[in-house]
Amino acid sequence: MLNYKPLLFVTGLVLSKLALFMYIPMLMAFATAGPGSMEFLQSIVITHCVAFICLHLGRVSEFRLGVREMFLLTTSVWLIGSAFAALPFMLIEHISYTDAFFETMSGITTTGSTVLSGLDNMAHSILIWRSILQWIGGIGFIVMGVAILPFLNVGGMRLFQTESSEWSDKSTPKTRQLAGQIVKVYLLLTLLCFFGFLAADMTTFEAINHAMTTLSTGGYSTSDASMSHFSAAAHWNASLFMFLGGLPFLLLIQALKKQQSKLIWQDAQVIGFSKLVIVTSLVVAFFLWQQGHFSPVDALRISVFNVISVITTTGYGLSDFSQWGHLSSVIFFFLLFCGACSGSTSGGIKIFRFQIAAALLKKQSMQLLHPRGVFPQNYNRRRVSDAIIRSLIAFILAYFMTILITAVILACLGSNITVSLTGAITAVSNVGPGIGPEIGPSGNFADLPNTSKWVLSFAMLMGRLEILTVAVLFFPAFWRT
Repeated sequence: MLNYKPLLFVTGLVLSKLALFMYIPMLMAFATAGPGSMEFLQSIVITHCVAFICLHLGRVSEFRLGVREMFLLTTSVWLIGSAFAALPFMLIEHISYTDAFFETMSGITTTGSTVLSGLDNMAHSILIWRSILQWIGGIGFIVMGVAILPFLNVGGMRLFQTESSEWSDKSTPKTRQLAGQIVKVYLLLTLLCFFGFLAADMTTFEAINHAMTTLSTGGYSTSDASMSHFSAAAHWNASLFMFLGGLPFLLLIQALKKQQSKLIWQDAQVIGFSKLVIVTSLVVAFFLWQQGHFSPVDALRISVFNVISVITTTGYGLSDFSQWGHLSSVIFFFLLFCGACSGSTSGGIKIFRFQIAAALLKKQSMQLLHPRGVFPQNYNRRRVSDAIIRSLIAFILAYFMTILITAVILACLGSNITVSLTGAITAVSNVGPGIGPEIGPSGNFADLPNTSKWVLSFAMLMGRLEILTVAVLFFPAFWRT
């Protein structure tokens, strides 16, 4: 029997914190006499009231969560949080709840797809709210990725299990300590990114927004032109902090505590991520330079920015890479799947799964050549158990099945093959823009049917929560006593 009271209590806590974040844009609107103060106040009151009810109904003397409750809580918190965070969009921008929910889910999952246009003249209160949602979503996923998903053994994440991933009374203080350390590092990097954007001639407001959406690898901007609206120095600063946002935050914490940066560069994930960024950036830069599109310096800047933006699933727009030719389109189509490191703010399949799959392929080849040989499976100096491999294979199968089902549904709802396929990939991978004029870097998702937006919103959630965390809720066995 599922224990619903703790679920209500945690949901109430999350909604109460969400309401507190709403005070920031409300006070900004009030101080600048801009639009949004009353609308945010309404949203705050509604969210606080529901939070109070959940906290009252969910209060228990002994707080315990089992595995099934953790699965249900992980999904419900993101869904319910998005439902209430969507209220300001609907009230201020006067858009449908469907569009408001899509924008919110895209923000809180750090996907970066949008239905809004006219950002350059939009109320500052709603722009900062979009950025706050992505910043919250980024840090929320880091904590979930290092403390919850390894405990649930989702998609091979147990490979990164720490003492804080053991959900017991004994490990709770360690989980809180780890969460506090993550917040400190996250805040520090956000602040450094902010100063970098200020030095690159952004205004204070632009720098605050882009610092939050860059480090969270979210991709929301304050301009319809996205990052192409800003200077070359801003592009390099964004590339640096998107890259840092794609690194494992546990390693960043350990490196800062021990003051040993080599801990980062000795990690197999970081090495693989760095090699992928360097090689693909150089290939694309050479291709752009050879075609005469850009000078060598500009070609390198634009290729590095776009490659990091797609691999880390940030989704900033700088130029439409689908217009660069067939080679670049093929490269970026592959990069849509990748993702950066586990324990980072990025989405996608993640580098470690590709590395383990490659090692497994090598092991299988050696086994064919030497049937009696014993070839242990290791990753990052740790043994990879059969349970982790089974979980990883199940994740990859579920990942591509989710993309296939989403694409088929979008096609049935009237979208063409480019929109259906790349829209499904970019939603599940949490990248943001797809490929093509409709939903590519130069377009948005406003013209899609409402049903398609709900389908994509759910696909974003599944991708952000590593597919299986949500998929398990649809099995009848989950609900049996």
